[in-house]
Amino acid sequence: MSKPFLYLFLFFNIFCATAQKQEKLFEQSFALLHSMIDNDNNFSFKKAVFSVENAYLDDKLDTLYINNQIRLLSTLCNSLIENRFLAYVENDKEKVNKWASVYQVMCDTIPLNINGKLYKYEPFGYDFNDVFGHQNRENLFVSKLLETHKGNCRSLPYLYKILCEELGTSAHLALAPNHIYIKHQNKKNGWYNTELTSGIFPIDAWIMASGFVHLDAITNGVYMKALNNKESIALLLIDLADNYNAKFPNNDGVFVLQCCELAIQNYPHFANALILKAETIKKQIKAETDNEKANKMFADLENQYKFIHKIGYRNMPEEMYLNWLVSLKTERNKFENKKLNTFNKN
Repeated sequence: MSKPFLYLFLFFNIFCATAQKQEKLFEQSFALLHSMIDNDNNFSFKKAVFSVENAYLDDKLDTLYINNQIRLLSTLCNSLIENRFLAYVENDKEKVNKWASVYQVMCDTIPLNINGKLYKYEPFGYDFNDVFGHQNRENLFVSKLLETHKGNCRSLPYLYKILCEELGTSAHLALAPNHIYIKHQNKKNGWYNTELTSGIFPIDAWIMASGFVHLDAITNGVYMKALNNKESIALLLIDLADNYNAKFPNNDGVFVLQCCELAIQNYPHFANALILKAETIKKQIKAETDNEKANKMFADLENQYKFIHKIGYRNMPEEMYLNWLVSLKTERNKFENKKLNTFNKN
């Protein structure tokens, strides 16, 4: 065997071994998410989120740094709970106090006195650079948010939910067009929204103001639904599938469909999962050489798109999404929940 051919052979073997290892990480993450769906006692949103990110990062996620950062943020939350007064008197105050502390850590500047020296804690902010992760998937990651204190409508609510669970309470993710936010329910105010991208508690009318929320989408739980644990894992399954597509753009669609099917099984009207499934099947149809099989797949695909439209999903252009997101600040008086005083501090 000539040296050039030998080098090429060795390089090919190394490339294949690396690809197999990378795919194995995605399979392991899928297995973990599946186990959390099968057994709620295994549920940990933090473990789920970082398993998805670690798969994309080729097992190079700095978990020691991540856990230390979350521990520091949780300690700050507990300090706020112990040392500040919350103007809320209902018997679910302990739970609400935890939500308030996480909200402050995420959205407020906090003065700190450490060994007699005054410091200023800076909150997390919104990063308008590559909002949808088109240039770099890592811009969507919680690990990136923890490192830079800049995030987006995915990483910010994900971190909020993680911190709530670290404090022993819950937080419900909710969806709007191209967007994720938080829904809580307390005894005084009922259900209310927490928007981490701007640190505001918007009324539902803000969601409707996007112009892309059909009434059927609300009725069918496509948007504005407080997601349970299994539905939250469904979101991560599609994150995992999207990351897999980014890592292996020429894949055969089998793993992606596996993620989609499990997500849809647990969140039947999850539009992103339904769309990704349809788009993946469309790619498979183009590669199919059996015309009869391709025609059957195409007929099924048409029915899938009809179903997506029937449940109320409407596509929102990215530029319009960004304008809608900014409107919450520019029209704050119009959309802010003025009755909500849960987090007022005296």
